[in-house]
Amino acid sequence: MKILIRSLLVVGAISMASCLVPKKKFDQVVKERDSLQTSLDISVLRADSLDKLVQLQKDTIATLRGNVAGLNEKLANLTTQYNNLSDNYGQLRANSSGEIKKLLKDLESAQANLAARESRLQEVEEAMRKRDEGINALRDKLAKALLGFNKSGLTVTIRDGKVYVSLTDKLLFDTGSIEIDEKGKEALQELAKVLKTQADINVMVEGHTDNMKVANLGQIKDNWDLSVMRATAVVRFLTDAQKLDPLRVTASGRGEYLPVEKLNTSEARSKNRRIEIILTPKLDELYQMLNDNANSNPANK
Repeated sequence: MKILIRSLLVVGAISMASCLVPKKKFDQVVKERDSLQTSLDISVLRADSLDKLVQLQKDTIATLRGNVAGLNEKLANLTTQYNNLSDNYGQLRANSSGEIKKLLKDLESAQANLAARESRLQEVEEAMRKRDEGINALRDKLAKALLGFNKSGLTVTIRDGKVYVSLTDKLLFDTGSIEIDEKGKEALQELAKVLKTQADINVMVEGHTDNMKVANLGQIKDNWDLSVMRATAVVRFLTDAQKLDPLRVTASGRGEYLPVEKLNTSEARSKNRRIEIILTPKLDELYQMLNDNANSNPANK
């Protein structure tokens, strides 16, 4: 709903602007607006997809653990029954051979099923462990490469299986500007060097602002515009100047609506004005393993 309202406001603003600016410039603004809207829609879809994938991982692991526990209990019960029958085997041999054979078959099937489930669970856990190791290694590599920019407001952290490189606006931009300054370019160059060695990492560039209203910034109408344009400026630098593959990179703007500090102080607002570069491993292989586990679960058949 917010995106629809914002789109209507932008259309209205552009319609009014069309009376004041040449058609060529108006068409250019409309084209840029459409491009930014498309990028935002793609970013939202990718974020939703990744959130669902992480939840699927958690749900599948929980299901596998539950299945293993159930099979262990079943195996223990079958083993007890088998032992009881074995104790009385001599007495019951004449009329119980068929039942014993069935019980032995059930026991063997349960053991084989349990072994297969445990093996598959270990494969999934190993894949997730390697993913986490890769994320930690990437975080350490970036932290080392960008160490010289820490005092300028740069941080590297891990959240929800992703690496977040957060750069305050004072490191990248002058107040109200969408032009990256030289210090910011140096930081992005070091970042790009690392990303070029990590072809299996997707890059999301998110722009964030504080809650102060934008004023006297020409083509920049509000905080949404400012956050998107700054994110786009970073993406263009990474892809055009640093030759990062554009297929790996997405630009989006969150405006003032995802603050890290909710206090209305100058210090809090400074922290909220930032660019976050979110690095996510490609999870196609792990996603396929989780789907295979879900499809092989007898409870789903």
